[in-house]
Order: sequence, then C-alpha cells, then structure tokens
Amino acid sequence: MAGQHSVDVHDAVERLKADDIDVVRVVYSDLIGVDRGRDVVVDRLPAVMEHGLAFCRAVYHTSPQGDVVDVAGGLDAGLPDICVRPDLSTLAPVPWERGVAQCLGEAYEPDGTEPCSEGPREVLRHAVARLAELGLTAVAGPELEYFLCEPDPAAPNGWRRYGEGPGNVYTVGRRTDPDGHLLRTLRHLRDLGLDVTMGNHEFSCGQFEINLHHSEVLDAADRAFRLKAAVRELARVEGRLATFMAKPFNDDGGSGFHVHLSCVDEAGDNVFDGQSSYGGTTPHTPRNGLGAGPDGLSPTAHQAIAGIIAHAPALTAIFNPSVNSYKRFGPDTLAPWLIDWGLDNRSAMVRVPPERGGATRLEVRLGDAGANPYLGIAALLAAVYLGVRDKLTPPPPLEGYGYDPARAARLPGTLTAALDALAADTDLIDVLGARFVDAYLAYKRDEVARFERYVTDWEFREYAHHI
Repeated sequence: MAGQHSVDVHDAVERLKADDIDVVRVVYSDLIGVDRGRDVVVDRLPAVMEHGLAFCRAVYHTSPQGDVVDVAGGLDAGLPDICVRPDLSTLAPVPWERGVAQCLGEAYEPDGTEPCSEGPREVLRHAVARLAELGLTAVAGPELEYFLCEPDPAAPNGWRRYGEGPGNVYTVGRRTDPDGHLLRTLRHLRDLGLDVTMGNHEFSCGQFEINLHHSEVLDAADRAFRLKAAVRELARVEGRLATFMAKPFNDDGGSGFHVHLSCVDEAGDNVFDGQSSYGGTTPHTPRNGLGAGPDGLSPTAHQAIAGIIAHAPALTAIFNPSVNSYKRFGPDTLAPWLIDWGLDNRSAMVRVPPERGGATRLEVRLGDAGANPYLGIAALLAAVYLGVRDKLTPPPPLEGYGYDPARAARLPGTLTAALDALAADTDLIDVLGARFVDAYLAYKRDEVARFERYVTDWEFREYAHHI
C-alpha cells in the first residue's frame, strides 16, 4: 500500500534528527474528514512502523460531539481496534511547531495487513483502481473556501466574522485582512509542502479561498485534507476559529469545495480534450472512433459528465454531508441547485472551463467545504467510471443563467433525501464498497435523528412568545 514501505525508517529517523525533529505527528482522516492521530517520539518510529498504532475503530463512528454512533463493526463488536501505520513518503516538517514533523497514516484491520474498508484514503484508492480498469488516471485540483471568525461574547454563537465589511469580493491585502491572516497561512501551507498556488478573500464577509495545484487524485485529496486541518490549527494559534462548514451564517452565502477534474490515458494525454493533445484545432480520434463534439470535448468527457449527472443525487450525500449543507443550496446562490452542466457557466452544477488542450477539465461545483476530500473525490471518480464504462450520454448543456427547475431536475433538498438516493444507487455502492457505504449511511442517519430531536433557537424565537 502507498509509499510507507518505499522510505527506509532508519534513514528517515536519521534525517529527522539531523533537522532537530524529535516528534512525528501521525494523522489520518475519520469519516467526516477530521484529522485524528498520535504524536510519536522519533526514536520509537521504527517500532511504530513494524507494529502500527492501535486506535479504537469507533473513531470512524464518533460524532463531532464525542458520541459513539452505533455502526456495525463498532459497538456491536465490542469496540475493536484498527491499526494505523505511518506513510513515511508524506513526512514534512510542521512550520509552526518547532521540532515536529507530520505524516499521514494508513488504516488497516487489526492484523495490520488488510486495509480498513472504512478508511477514507482506502475508499478513494479503491475508486482510483476501478477507473484504472478503463485505462484512465484522474487528476484533480481542489478549491476550498472557509470562514474565519473572531471571539465575540455579544454574538449569539460567540463568534463574529473576521474583518467584516461587505463588497470585498476577490480582494487581497490589509483592507479585508487587517492582521495578515491569509499571507501568514499561505506561507505556512507552502512550507508544509502542500503545493498551494494562491489565495484571496472570497465573496462573503470573513471568507477566504486557498487553491491547490492539480495532481493525481490521491495526492490532491491528501493535500486538501492536510490543508483543512492546518487552516483550523493555525486559526486556533491566532485565537480565532476557521470553519469549513457549509453555511455558518444566515445572512451570508456558504463555502464551497470545487473539484477541477480531468483524466489522462496511459500516455499521459488528456482524454477529455476534443482537440489535439497539443492544443491545436484538429480533432483527434478518440479510442471509440467518434470525433470531437462542437464544444471541443471528447466523447469520454461527455460520458464522464453524463455519469456525474446520472449519479448526482447519490453524490450529494457525500459532497454535501451535513444537515447544514442544504441551507447553502437554492436559487441565485452560486451554489448548485439543479442537476445540470454548462460551458463556462457558474450557475451549473458541472462547469466546463473554457481552456482546451491539456487543460481541458470539468469543474464540479456540487460540494461544500464541509465534505471529506477523500470521500467526495472517490464518489466523483465512481460516477465518472460508471459514465465512461456504460457510455452514457449527457443532456444538452445549460444555456444562460440557471436555477430554473423547469429545465433540469433538482438536487436532493435535505440530507435525508440525499442519503436515500445514495442507499438506492447500487452501481455507485458497488464502486465505493458496501461496508463503507453502510457505515456512512448509519453514521449520517444518526446525525439527522439527533438534529430532529434538538430544539433550535429559531423554534424558541418563532413559537415561545406566541403559542
């Protein structure tokens, strides 16, 4: 598995000591993308590589409030272990934590040989393997937005948006970032080796976006996972709160997780391109013998789009994984609401940017920033695989401004509806793995049940003084 055996642990220990690093932080993703882990004294690293780190499997079934959800293989099995081994190929010094290096962990069943089927990194790796059956390798460039908040005892939830001020869309500098948070964060993420490219203040007050360079999807998801964890930690260092939740404020928009996706063949050529691989105007002949479409996309690209369209309701459950996610949707939000695609159209669920040649790609705008990057990208690959495998045909592209439900079907409007769609999508489940999907559905249905039992501030304000 992965690269943990390609790096000699004793060589790694010597290099770490030479760099004055005495602790290795081993982190891995739970189901909702929270970084779990353990700090290992560097001299103990060889033993940890041999025997692994034992964690309770219920780490995958633990809610954000610390409750263990009753998911098969957890409570009913007596809370057994998983075994996590460091992937030394991902070692990197932590720029803001002197003497500490970080690496990702690989989750295995207790015997330490069989990958853990609930591990998000393994779910993605499985989807990558299925796509490889078609001779395709996926490349992704993630974009993530988040809100930065400052403590405010007078605010209803105890937090206010940092640098509040309307109309500061796509700005940089101290006007919208008076304490230099973005510059500081961007530099730390660069020094952590995450291959970040740029950042800016986003559409809403106190909202920022940091972009990652594109790469093969497992590496891209690794870096997106580490970016989210690092941004949250750096905000804590500043005494602030960085949140990737979909829509934290009633009077503002939400935060998205957009994935720019392309596929290359064994020769490294972009198979979504309907022109020459050199960016010229002469269409090449794809493997199925069909010519390029008038939009400059190959038949493979159209099949990929069709797969995403066909499985969009189920994808929603993973790309929009919380009760809060569905408060981000709606007309005129620049968040998807309908199941559609368009050419350079930001009101569509799948946007095809105008570049062609090697830069031909899909921008899947379905996800919100609260999604687990591993699982969102895995589900996306599963839909692409099914679309290409079954040679599906997409509907015509959206023309003009979207959000007209007479022109396309609506996405699920609640987490419950999305989970029902995922449970019914047997083809997608086959690609992602039944054990993972069963665990995910049980975990998320518990979230819905807990929310439905909770009395909100809105309910008290709406009813208490009047009925």
